[in-house]
Amino acid sequence: MTYVFETIQEAETLAFAKLLGERVQPGDVILLEGDLGSGKTTFTKGLAKGMGIDQIIKSPTYTLIREYTKGRLPLYHLDVYRLEEAGGEGLGLEEYFYGKGVSVVEWSKFISEDLPTTYLLIEINKVGEEMEKRRFTVQALGERYEKLLLDWKDVNGN
Repeated sequence: MTYVFETIQEAETLAFAKLLGERVQPGDVILLEGDLGSGKTTFTKGLAKGMGIDQIIKSPTYTLIREYTKGRLPLYHLDVYRLEEAGGEGLGLEEYFYGKGVSVVEWSKFISEDLPTTYLLIEINKVGEEMEKRRFTVQALGERYEKLLLDWKDVNGN
């Protein structure tokens, strides 16, 4: 199941992601793919708001994983870009993916062998003449994520 949505302003992206954050459950895994500067961390900020997390969300580029625990659920924000050569073996990623929080993984293709078999994949692309718009192509893999995507679409008005 696939869903495509576009935003024009950062505020729309934050609101769009917040709606998803209000619906996630423990153990959910969300993969974010897109070029540098496409809005992956902005999306994560909105998701965190929907989860009741008021902490400042920063890109985990240099730390690999940032944990935010002061919300409805813990948020595990992973940026695995630096694992392009090494992969995720030995990092204990399963503790995040199958834990009590929600895992958001940027650049997930670099740890594809370590990922669960079901997840929500969100590809973010810059579009428009000035590359000011963002196109989100959301793909649900697994029954849990198909239901999540349908609910998210319904509340988003599409």
